[in-house]
Amino acid sequence: MIKQISSTQNKEVKHLLQLQEKSRLRRKEGVFLVEGQREIALAIKGNLSLKAIYFCPGLIELKEVEKLNSSQVPITEISAEVYEKIAYRGSTEGILAIFKTKENRLQDITFKTKNPLILIAEAPEKPGNIGAILRTADAAKVDAVFIANPKTDLYNPNIIRSSVGCVFTNKIATGSTSEIIAFLKQHNISIYAAALQVSKPYHTIDFTRASAIVVGTEATGLSEEWRENSTQNIIIPMSGEIDSMNVSVAAGILIFEAKRQRGF
Repeated sequence: MIKQISSTQNKEVKHLLQLQEKSRLRRKEGVFLVEGQREIALAIKGNLSLKAIYFCPGLIELKEVEKLNSSQVPITEISAEVYEKIAYRGSTEGILAIFKTKENRLQDITFKTKNPLILIAEAPEKPGNIGAILRTADAAKVDAVFIANPKTDLYNPNIIRSSVGCVFTNKIATGSTSEIIAFLKQHNISIYAAALQVSKPYHTIDFTRASAIVVGTEATGLSEEWRENSTQNIIIPMSGEIDSMNVSVAAGILIFEAKRQRGF
């Protein structure tokens, strides 16, 4: 029997809203909320554990919901008013789901190739930039994405939205800059840090070996620790008046040069 919720004052509805808004609660309970059929399907494909589904029958048919429910988790029917209250985006397909978070630990990362290509972002703050980086990583099918010194939790609804679900399609790990550098050295992966100091143009570098491309924020760039431990600092030559560009754009340029060298 499917449970029904019609009131926006329902305790369960208030809890779902808090999951959307509070990273502390997501961390404490180890769960997060996903909305939209595509995003939910990608989370399931990414082997995240589905815990519950909520749907609005005026926007999606039950049979479509049941197609996603291979784990046979509880399904709750919610009214249009409740859905509008919970939904983070204005135009989704009338379905939301709770998933268990992944720990995204460095020690769980393994590679299927001897020359992996890794994209690393240090201390990115803006969810939109993180989402764009993850979309780039998915498009290039990199072997892993590492977030060094993360400022925003990966299950922030803005990251899920801006990544179009690519937060679930990439192999992701988080850690401190020191931990990630130690991991790269342990696995004999060359470090190419995007920095202005003592750098070479990115297109002159051989990215066909095991490589990690590291980008920092537009405001502060990369920390000294990356610059000191890099195999080679790299730069994207620019002809305009400024000496920096959006971090997700820079990441795209660098990653796809590496992919070009590898024959895609």
